[in-house]
Amino acid sequence: MSIERVRACFRELGMEERIMEFTVSSATVELAAQALGCEGCRIAKTLSFMTADGPILIVCAGDAKVDNPRYKARFGVKARMLTPEEAVTLIGHAVGGVCPFAVNEGVKVYLDESLRRFETVYPACGSSNSAIEMTMDELEKYSGGTWVDVCKGWQAP
Repeated sequence: MSIERVRACFRELGMEERIMEFTVSSATVELAAQALGCEGCRIAKTLSFMTADGPILIVCAGDAKVDNPRYKARFGVKARMLTPEEAVTLIGHAVGGVCPFAVNEGVKVYLDESLRRFETVYPACGSSNSAIEMTMDELEKYSGGTWVDVCKGWQAP
């Protein structure tokens, strides 16, 4: 199971005990927010895409959506999400538990600006019933992610 990969990774970092596992599903933003008792926007959803350079992950706020023109300008191709089967094979995590930790070699991680408005967010930990609370500095450090601005729908009007 991919949560075991994440658990092993976090064990080496001395933070395995921070992983939260729920008796209910946290596979969607709405379900994760219910399980955690927080606003959906604070769920750090991880979306998987294919680019000319291979698979990538974009971690963004729960209320953000990928903006196709910005995505294409940044990555040079139209946004194409991975199928559930491709996510398991190429990323190493199943849809519903995709996270930016303990991913397959060669997967690039990008963190969207929509996350920066929060002190902490909750990404999944490799299963459809797990999460961890992290600051932006921790998320950047432990995911190895690069910051991008490719989402819309979260900015105040």
